[in-house]
Amino acid sequence: MPLQEIDGGAVRLNYQDVGAGPTTVVLIHGFPFTSDLWRPQIPALAERCRVVAPDLRGFGASQLPAEPYTIARLADDVAELLDALGIRRALIGGLSMGGYVVFEFFQRHRQRVAALLLADTRPDPDSPEARSNRTRMAKLARAQGSQPVVDELIPKLLSAWTRAQKPEVERALRDMMGAAEPEAIAAALMAMAARADSRPLLPQIDVPTLVVGGTEDSLTPAEQLREWGRRIPGARVELIEGAGHVSNLERPDAFNALLRDFLGGPSGIPAQPPRGTL
Repeated sequence: MPLQEIDGGAVRLNYQDVGAGPTTVVLIHGFPFTSDLWRPQIPALAERCRVVAPDLRGFGASQLPAEPYTIARLADDVAELLDALGIRRALIGGLSMGGYVVFEFFQRHRQRVAALLLADTRPDPDSPEARSNRTRMAKLARAQGSQPVVDELIPKLLSAWTRAQKPEVERALRDMMGAAEPEAIAAALMAMAARADSRPLLPQIDVPTLVVGGTEDSLTPAEQLREWGRRIPGARVELIEGAGHVSNLERPDAFNALLRDFLGGPSGIPAQPPRGTL
């Protein structure tokens, strides 16, 4: 899918913008991927929605500034992209690190959020051990390049079933991750390590929300995802059997079916259940 470029915000961002319809869906990729993470979803959703999928700063063809950045800054990048495209409100969705950006986007720009998709992510901040590990990996990327980071992450990202039965998914991830610049990897790791605690935000979320995870996700275990997902009033929480941390690529048909069903209303945006219901 052709990328487009916009240079009106804090950085130059490349993005995919396809489809048309009453609903705009913004899809924010995880770490250390690009908008191509959403390759199975974009054409499926573009049949009835406008779909915008940016490359976050430093990834894909988007610019990486010299200075460090935060997850909040990534959320503002997305808001500035929507400004430039004339998009007032949208379903804002993200996977893994993209989910961290979604939480910040809702916190900072909630009037622009029509609905949320939170996939294979978590609202809690890093533990001290996790922060230390991210710092170690950032140093590894800077010293040895992206490949050692890719090799370390792949077994954590994909379920055993996916690695055995769908080797093409692992190949696609390795290609995408291996193309990431070491400094982009390091900058994103440090941004994630310093991210805010989004747990207090959960009961304040007052838009339709779909929470999706894989039953075999070792990074965001299913029981943890269920627990925090139920703290969002009216949220729909769904688990995809056999998928790991990249459920949209591992089981794309199941993921797309959930998202299509979530967007099944006449307006393309699902109705919000009364607060306090599950």
